[in-house]
Amino acid sequence: QVQLQESGPGLVKPSQTLSLTCTVSGGSITTDFYYWNWIRQPPGKGLEWVGAISFSGSTYYRPSLKSRTSIDRDTSVNQFTLQLTSVTPEDTAVYYCARGPFYGLDSRDEYDYWGQGTQVTGSS
Repeated sequence: QVQLQESGPGLVKPSQTLSLTCTVSGGSITTDFYYWNWIRQPPGKGLEWVGAISFSGSTYYRPSLKSRTSIDRDTSVNQFTLQLTSVTPEDTAVYYCARGPFYGLDSRDEYDYWGQGTQVTGSS
């Protein structure tokens, strides 16, 4: 059973950088051919795919967020990370990490394992 757990600050001041870590257990982030995704859900809105890192380390980003987003991984501890720079209140959301055979989709059904989610608020 694959388990994912998000961690990071719940409050980020505007213009600062949001940094989150997803710790994976029960499966390796280098296993062919999975993608490890960051997905967020702003209050009152639907899911929004943010970006992903593949089993081989390739990265993919939502076009509208690409200039502010960076995803990386540490295979020695089976973690992958999200950094989102220049945070605004519009980045307030529950942030999830999730595994799937795909990336880039805003639908919950396309991913087979999810973390519980972590609330991040962009506010001073």
